[in-house]
Amino acid sequence: MRIDVLSLFPEMFEGPLHDSIVGKALDRNELEVEVTDFRQYSTNKHGNVDDYPFGGGAGMLLQAQPIFDAMAATQQKAQKLGHEKGRVILMDPAGKRFTQKVAEDFAREDHLTFICGHYEGYDERIRTLVTDEVSMGDYVLTGGELPAMVMIDAVSRLLPGVLGNEESAPGDSFSTGLLEYPQYTRPADFRGMKVPDVLISGNHQKIDEWREIQSLKRTLLRRPDLLEKLELTGDQKRKLRDIKIELEDDQA
Repeated sequence: MRIDVLSLFPEMFEGPLHDSIVGKALDRNELEVEVTDFRQYSTNKHGNVDDYPFGGGAGMLLQAQPIFDAMAATQQKAQKLGHEKGRVILMDPAGKRFTQKVAEDFAREDHLTFICGHYEGYDERIRTLVTDEVSMGDYVLTGGELPAMVMIDAVSRLLPGVLGNEESAPGDSFSTGLLEYPQYTRPADFRGMKVPDVLISGNHQKIDEWREIQSLKRTLLRRPDLLEKLELTGDQKRKLRDIKIELEDDQA
């Protein structure tokens, strides 16, 4: 996969994208990331990329021209390297919420381009370039760089070979719609806190069942809203009923 980023602050990506799992993916050429400073494409003699909005109002808007020209240049380079245009993602608090499902959707693409805004907002014509407008949540940041880094990390770890263990990503919280079950490592007894016996029993069928029950229980306690969106199997519904009865008994 190739990822292009249009940003006024390319230096922000230098450290985070070259550390840990993403950095290893870059070293192994499983992932290409290039960050372009779109200020370099400004035709303004002062290198300005923002201006006051027509009709008045607070703040400054990113101008269309630098973004359009930077986009044309990055897409032309990507095409020469054998990549299609792919998805163009605008960082915008008014966009759809970023979720694991969106990350999985993006991970199926060959080429992604992230446009990181700054200032008060965008010239509306910039939106004609994009395929997706995405938000990290119901809050406003000073720029789109941090959300873009989060999305790149979430997408990259889903690419084949990046995690090393192909079973890791499908079992993550939110990938199944449920929160992940509790996990433990050695020692089996740490300061009196013991690993559940089932996990060291060697009975994989019972381990899988325990993990599903724990995922259902953790989701019920921490994110019950997720259960409302899921189509549970008959067996999962039965387990969930048993969990609720157990919790009610504990509170009695």
